Amino acid sequence: MVTTGGHLLGGRVLYRQPASGFRSGIEPVLLAASIPARAGEHVLEAGTGAGAGVLCLAARVPGVRAVGVEMQPAMADLATANARDNGLTEIDIIAGRIETSPLPSLFDHAMANPPYHRTDGSASPDAARETAKRGSDLLIQAWIARLSAALRPRGSLTLILPASMVPVSVTAMTASRCSCAIMFPLWPKAGRPAKLVLLRGLKDGRTPMGLMPGLVLHQPDGSYSPAARAILADAAALPLSG
Repeated sequence: MVTTGGHLLGGRVLYRQPASGFRSGIEPVLLAASIPARAGEHVLEAGTGAGAGVLCLAARVPGVRAVGVEMQPAMADLATANARDNGLTEIDIIAGRIETSPLPSLFDHAMANPPYHRTDGSASPDAARETAKRGSDLLIQAWIARLSAALRPRGSLTLILPASMVPVSVTAMTASRCSCAIMFPLWPKAGRPAKLVLLRGLKDGRTPMGLMPGLVLHQPDGSYSPAARAILADAAALPLSG
């Protein structure tokens, strides 16, 4: 695999990823910023790719322990190398599918940026990208069920996904005893429809779902908003509940 070097969080994290095909966007960085983890807690990520999510989380919360599950062996190896290159010894990467991989323990938090390309959509010419992003309602339901089952009571499940996937995801969260308590829109610009949404549920929680004000990502000129820039460049947290 040919890779390119770069960084995340304003240079705090060294990050190598494939030179072509599936490349990380801002989604795993925003997802990691939203996880309410503390030092010593255990976090599980499904579909970890080259590790952007767990790397950013571990950089922001020293002492957190993370496990990433990635079904493509080459990407799992790259995530392992990225963790090593950043000196993040509390990150473990499992090569396998989240639906079937044995997990070492119960977790305090789980997170995912699930595959979202529908089965009836155009296929990507890049095989790795196609594998990483091709999803379905059944796959999302299976991911949510597995992540919820891996949580301790009152553990948090956080997803970042397209707005079109909210209905099936909320239904699956309820069916998996992890009812959605927070819906947090990510607005591309003020006054524009949200394309991405963060969802948060608690294992066996009973909090009614709340729609939060969300985060505006870009200013009118296309540059990042101050709040988004603080997350992406300065490793600020993204509290979903205010």
